[in-house]
Amino acid sequence: MAYSLFTFALLFVSAFQAVLGASRTSPPSGAVIVRAGTSTSGEFKTVASAVASLPNDSSSRVIFIYPGTYNEQVYITRTGPLTIFGYTTDTSTYSQNQVIIQAGIPASTAGSNDASGTLRIHKNDFKMYNVNVKNTFGIGSQAIAISQYGSRVGLYACGFYGYQDTLYANQGTQVYLKGYIEGATDFIFGRQGLAYFGGNTIAVKANGWITASGRESNDSGSYVFNQNTIVTASGASNVNGNVYLGRPWGAFAKVIFKNTVINAPLNKALWSIWNTGDERTSNVFFADYGTTGSGASGVSRPSFATLLTSSQANSYTIASAVGSDYASWVDSAYLV
Repeated sequence: MAYSLFTFALLFVSAFQAVLGASRTSPPSGAVIVRAGTSTSGEFKTVASAVASLPNDSSSRVIFIYPGTYNEQVYITRTGPLTIFGYTTDTSTYSQNQVIIQAGIPASTAGSNDASGTLRIHKNDFKMYNVNVKNTFGIGSQAIAISQYGSRVGLYACGFYGYQDTLYANQGTQVYLKGYIEGATDFIFGRQGLAYFGGNTIAVKANGWITASGRESNDSGSYVFNQNTIVTASGASNVNGNVYLGRPWGAFAKVIFKNTVINAPLNKALWSIWNTGDERTSNVFFADYGTTGSGASGVSRPSFATLLTSSQANSYTIASAVGSDYASWVDSAYLV
């Protein structure tokens, strides 16, 4: 009987995911429930305790989070597929998200970038919808909101907020679709991650670099951005002419921006060296195509950057970024 109920729950979840733009204000059948301050038996007050309650086996599980701010770090390692849903009145956008997971731990005290992460994903086959994740530490240290080490990971209409090193796309295949990503210094970064970013709002908080690809060899890894909009974040400072699409943390950095609308006042070069005397540009692939918006006016790219032709741009897709099997694990309703 338990298995039959669980099978029904999974079917319910599939239907639950399919209606983009609908509200999601109650949990699917069989979901583990997180509710701030709950005293109801079987519910959990924190996301971490709900995750800890799940069996570490191959079964598929679901967590539903009611509105609230959850002050905690969440570390997910379980073997089987996991989906987390946040309460929202509009599944198609991050703007109606009502669930926040936040912590303010810097890498300087945590001991590593990963250890500072508010949400740490060390598993394959993970999906999350309509949840905002924040590292509130601010200026002075790397301080990660999401640390991503899994493959076949999809983050849908989620918000990621930080300052330095917000989003650590470090390993595995991953997509970030129709969400919000905010930061200042190297705030989308990682070493071996294969990542696709589609339809997001990318908000710059201060002078710095949006990406810092740490790719160290000519492997298959890349960050591909398609149809994202770059804006100035609320309360931003020192942005005008002082923000770049990226700089190379690793000598083989590979980042492609396609069909980007730049509404923030970026530096006209768009792309940057790592540092003077340590440029790291000999083997990088920094490229863009179809870049528009007020921030793209008068662009003058450096010699190590590439303006793609239409045919070249067509070769950089979600499939090139995360693999030709993407349709088997990416929620297509969020693709742009």
